[in-house]
Amino acid sequence: MNSEATSRGSIVAIVPAAGIGSRMGATIPKQYLPLLDKPILAHTLQRLLSHPAIDKVIVAVSADDCWFDSLDEAHHPKLTRVLGGKERADSVLAALSALPDNSDAWALVHDAARPCLTHGDIDALLSSRDTYPQGAILAMPVRDTMKRAAKDGSIETTVCREALWHALTPQLFPAASLKLNLKQALDAGVAVTDEASAMEWAGVHPGLVSGRADNIKVTHPDDLQLAGLFLLSQQQHT
Repeated sequence: MNSEATSRGSIVAIVPAAGIGSRMGATIPKQYLPLLDKPILAHTLQRLLSHPAIDKVIVAVSADDCWFDSLDEAHHPKLTRVLGGKERADSVLAALSALPDNSDAWALVHDAARPCLTHGDIDALLSSRDTYPQGAILAMPVRDTMKRAAKDGSIETTVCREALWHALTPQLFPAASLKLNLKQALDAGVAVTDEASAMEWAGVHPGLVSGRADNIKVTHPDDLQLAGLFLLSQQQHT
């Protein structure tokens, strides 16, 4: 462990990977779809496991997952597997529950289907702890004109894009604080769409750290080809 991690608490990456990704229309969970030479999730885990500041990676998978053990990354000494839940927030909470109650770790939560994450973006987020000790997320300022739709599918109004950001991952928070706020938000029936939303519900205002445009989430079939192009480009420039 490096000296910076020791002084600020360890870094634990959490990957909720229990979903099925129904919008992909595939016969297997989207995180196991092939991307270049290996499954999407393998690329994602490799980016996290190879970062020197990340001390541990916890992956939450479903009870009937029969693909995870076939990944080379599944047997890495820094990786721990836990049983995930029905929703993303349930899986993140299950991973956080694998940490000691008195842990001073920071939880770096990252989408399983974001395989193009760079070490540079991880570095930027980790460095933000000086500015945002309450936690922060990678995000991108909205570039396009935003429209709000009416119920019939027509445009209701144009939304001012000033100060609007696309939320990305990883999202970084003190693990104990995230665990408490996530649990309380779920118990209160709050719709937790990402870790930041649970923190916001608890009155915390996470920081925004500008991230790279190629840190895309594979959600639809067309995203696979785009992610492949980004990965090839990154390989050529390293």
